[in-house]
Amino acid sequence: MGEGPIPTDDGTIEPVGLKAALEERYLAYALSTIMHRALPDARDGLKPVHRRILYGMRLLRLDPGGGFRKSAKIVGDVMGSFHPHGNMAIYDAMVRLAQDFSQRYPLVDGQGNFGNIDGDNAAAERYTEARMTEVARLILDGIDEDAVSFRPNYDGTAEEPVVLPGGFPNLLANGSTGIAVGMATSIPPHNAAELFDACLHLIEHPQATTDDLLQFVKGPDFPTGGVVIESPASMADAYATGRGGFRLRARWHKEETGRGTYVVVVTEIPYGVAKSRLVEKIADLLNEKKLPLLADVRDESAEDVRLVLEPRARNVDAELLMESLFKLTELETRFPLNMNVLVGGLVPKVVSLAEALREWLDHRREVLLRRSRHRLAEIEHRLEVLGGYLIAYLNLDEVIRIIREEDEPKPALMARFELTDVQAEAILNMRLRSLRKLEEFEIRKEHDALTKEKDGIEKLLGSEARQWKTVAWQIGETRKMFGPETEIGRRRTGFGEAAAHGADAVIEALVEREPITVVVSQKGWIRALKGHVADLGSLAFKGDDELKLSFFAETTSKLLVFATNGRFYTLDASKLPGGRGHGEPLRLTIDLEQEADIVDVIVHQGGRKLLVAAREGRGFVVSEDDCVANTRKGKQVLAADAQDACKLVVAAGDSVAVIGENRKLLVFPLSQIPEMARGRGVRLQRYKDGQMSDLKVFTLADGLTWLDSSGRTWTVNDLTEWRGERASAGRLPPKGFPRNNRF
Repeated sequence: MGEGPIPTDDGTIEPVGLKAALEERYLAYALSTIMHRALPDARDGLKPVHRRILYGMRLLRLDPGGGFRKSAKIVGDVMGSFHPHGNMAIYDAMVRLAQDFSQRYPLVDGQGNFGNIDGDNAAAERYTEARMTEVARLILDGIDEDAVSFRPNYDGTAEEPVVLPGGFPNLLANGSTGIAVGMATSIPPHNAAELFDACLHLIEHPQATTDDLLQFVKGPDFPTGGVVIESPASMADAYATGRGGFRLRARWHKEETGRGTYVVVVTEIPYGVAKSRLVEKIADLLNEKKLPLLADVRDESAEDVRLVLEPRARNVDAELLMESLFKLTELETRFPLNMNVLVGGLVPKVVSLAEALREWLDHRREVLLRRSRHRLAEIEHRLEVLGGYLIAYLNLDEVIRIIREEDEPKPALMARFELTDVQAEAILNMRLRSLRKLEEFEIRKEHDALTKEKDGIEKLLGSEARQWKTVAWQIGETRKMFGPETEIGRRRTGFGEAAAHGADAVIEALVEREPITVVVSQKGWIRALKGHVADLGSLAFKGDDELKLSFFAETTSKLLVFATNGRFYTLDASKLPGGRGHGEPLRLTIDLEQEADIVDVIVHQGGRKLLVAAREGRGFVVSEDDCVANTRKGKQVLAADAQDACKLVVAAGDSVAVIGENRKLLVFPLSQIPEMARGRGVRLQRYKDGQMSDLKVFTLADGLTWLDSSGRTWTVNDLTEWRGERASAGRLPPKGFPRNNRF
């Protein structure tokens, strides 16, 4: 191997910087993916593969209403002439264009098995046939009239269109998704009639903003229906910036089944969800006991979707049942909006709704101008030919003589009658049978009609206002085909609000309610034993670990963990590890720093007041509901160092007893401690040196109780000696108080 680099043929070795070479090549790859594969063009809303499929079908004359051709023939032609990639890539793209559950307005009319909403694949290309739909015809309309530019195909043997004329707002009507390199696109389908109305408004008011257009475009319109539950403000923001998303839910209703029982029937599922996979997922969740409100799921679909969900009992709230399903399954999905498109076919850009429609309208005007100029050239050519025919008609015998006798009749005709080259050529190419039709009247009639048309086109080309008027007329005509009263034009996706169920109710609906005993060890390991276990003597712990605390709870409980750093963390009892092993360290589920430790764990009941205190003898009262944390990081309540916070007690009573390490006891009214949401708190007891040992809240009338070292309960009713003001020093405790200074 030690020969050094292998020389090239001519012996020269060219060093290239790796970084530069990689950057250049990766950039070239990224550009080709962005431009020629993943992003749609803002003008016709198509990616190159779809454009090539439609143009290939156009060349095969597969017009709507005509005959079908084998898909394999279409794919082969497109692959051979325009799209030098795998035939499956082309066929899959074509299949998608034919699926009425994938495309809001299908561009391909398929015959045979083109897949279904369950997620099954289409039959092989040799078994299916296809032709274009009316929508595809609109998108291609005018392509033979120089409406768009052409470029050479990949091997230079044919021409392909750079973009299609796009007589249909395909980008927004059918949507598009794609992942390029470093950028992606995701556009949901919309209702064509609404887009046409917005475009007409935009033509009349060119300065209209996206907000103005949203009075016409209500939101996405998915082919599979469903209900969009995104708030109007969030949708307006998404359309204005071109980025956002839409929450989409299945459409369902209750069906009474007699005797007070009912089932829920889902008739429309979210866009892009395979029904069979959805049913499987629900069945799996049922088996894992994650859906306690649901008894059974059945798929009774035929042509239409019909999923039947049976509730566990007749008193189950249908809204709550669906809410729990929306949370866990794809009956609710989010469709992202990222309107990243190629503007002018060259620049990838995230556009707003107004910009997207403006791009399409400008393209329609450009197509109108190109078609008009093309027609004008045709008319001018025809008028010239007609002028020649007229001369020939008036001098027929002389023309025939020249043709019969002259060696070179063309120059002779041109010289004799002052004809142009085009006119002489037309006369010479005329068939004999046309001679009987050459009546002066017919020629002049056609001449006048064409002159009038030419005049109209010239006026159109000269006036921008006329051009926009024509574009608006074309849009109006197309709108009739896709109006809200037509079968294909009717809006399918509705809008709704998410039901306002409390988060707790939904969480409870997702967990079966069972009693548990929570066990926490000194080293911070936690587990949940099934049932309420009073005797914990037989519990095993790891190594030198031992029991710190245990309490009864239920699987639906929320647990509050208070740590020495003054933070509260929240745990779901249903997610605790089981009681078979040693459990798991709490640090796996919460972000607790290494120096900090756990002070206490309690069951969240809501509405209670808690007293939190730090070692130096300061603290405050906090509402239990202010301690619930939503993240792993927890919620800072007591301002404390990692080792500082030391006590959490439920503030049920009217008095506070506090004892320091200096063995001084102080009793004062609870009302002297302020209630705060967070902070350092106030001084509870003053110490010359040392810190606080323990703290207790009790009712004065019942007296102060404590446990001594042998487990006996002591009660002192007369506490006059120890009563004082908050932040005093206190006095030595009564006889019999434990040496460890704990209550």
